[in-house]
Amino acid sequence: MVLSGIMIRMNLTDTFVKLLSVFLKPLFRVRSSCIYVIFMGFLCGFPMGANVSATLYERKQLSKREAEFLLAFCNNIGPVYFVSFALPVAGLSAHPALLIGMYGLPVLYGLILRYTVYSDLPVKESPTGFEASGSGFLEALDDSVMSSLSAITRLGGYMIFFNLLNIFAYLFLPVMLRPYCSCFLEITGGLQLLGDKAPYFTLCLLPFGGLSCLAQTYSMIKNTNLSLKKYCYHKLALTLLSVVYYAVLL
Repeated sequence: MVLSGIMIRMNLTDTFVKLLSVFLKPLFRVRSSCIYVIFMGFLCGFPMGANVSATLYERKQLSKREAEFLLAFCNNIGPVYFVSFALPVAGLSAHPALLIGMYGLPVLYGLILRYTVYSDLPVKESPTGFEASGSGFLEALDDSVMSSLSAITRLGGYMIFFNLLNIFAYLFLPVMLRPYCSCFLEITGGLQLLGDKAPYFTLCLLPFGGLSCLAQTYSMIKNTNLSLKKYCYHKLALTLLSVVYYAVLL
């Protein structure tokens, strides 16, 4: 978050994704600032896609339409988390078909949105009205550190809160249903409880991320007029696609 914040505030994001833009720009037909969000959202995982989208939008480096489009498919479970934690806990290995399901489906969903609902997005760089002046290094560093500390504190608080809600699952639900409820509340703690009992359920839930990830996303976009409701609709659509994909795969 700190490094990304510095690059955003110093207007270095376009330079950072210059090589990626060669491949992704013809595919998505979007501006370089959008390519940066796609890269960070898929590489870093929840809730960096939302964090970067909101920050660039607040600094007028993205239009509202661009930010909404990116938020719809770029806020995902990170590959390190997926390969080194989620899959082993579920008793699975990093098979290419599972990687396609986790990351190929959001890319496909984003492409469908780009050429249908969001076909009006600008392609040319720096359209009038979306220009932002860069900050100096020390100013960018200070702002990024403070912003990142605040964000990380909130994320930790949300994780603690939703894990605490498990007490209601233990009070009111049968033993066999408790791990499923825990996954829906806070996915990391829930997956540890569920283990390898239901790998299909795990794979289908990961695109949604649970209520904790939803709250974390809200905390990233709450100072903007980006819609959490639209974000939820897109997450549910991706979850449904995952259900169908893994059902066919199995």
